[in-house]
Amino acid sequence: MRRTLLLALALAPTPALAQANPQIDYPAFQQLTASVAPQRAERLLPFDRFKAEAAKPDVLLLDARSKDAFAAGHIAGAVNLPLTDFTADSLAAVIGANPDRPILIYCNNNFANDRAPVPMKSRALALNIQTFINLVGYGYPNVWELGDVIDMGDPAVEWVTG
Repeated sequence: MRRTLLLALALAPTPALAQANPQIDYPAFQQLTASVAPQRAERLLPFDRFKAEAAKPDVLLLDARSKDAFAAGHIAGAVNLPLTDFTADSLAAVIGANPDRPILIYCNNNFANDRAPVPMKSRALALNIQTFINLVGYGYPNVWELGDVIDMGDPAVEWVTG
């Protein structure tokens, strides 16, 4: 038992090793996530309101799924920037000069279909969560999220393929 504990302690990363890369700041990510949580809780929109907001001028409907998933299907009017491509420059190019521009987001877990191009992700790892945190972290505070689960075949969704 003692030997197992010693081995576990020896293999556990030390705080110094956990922060060895100066370009990665996990404690700052934890703080950002905690600070965003209350805002996100107030920014979940029912589908009807989400669609009404998306129709307004200067509102960006952002799809952060992969380029291939977006090409296979998305909500009409959406612009694609995969989460893996988020940088200050790529976001500014898509969002524009106004950091307060309203941004609406959705992900696979907003769809009941659970098939390509919207297979369900693990609930704790849903793309909406990461996208919301990243957008706020990059300085875009006016993010709103689709809060409902819908069928991509519903004509009101205006699902675009190809």
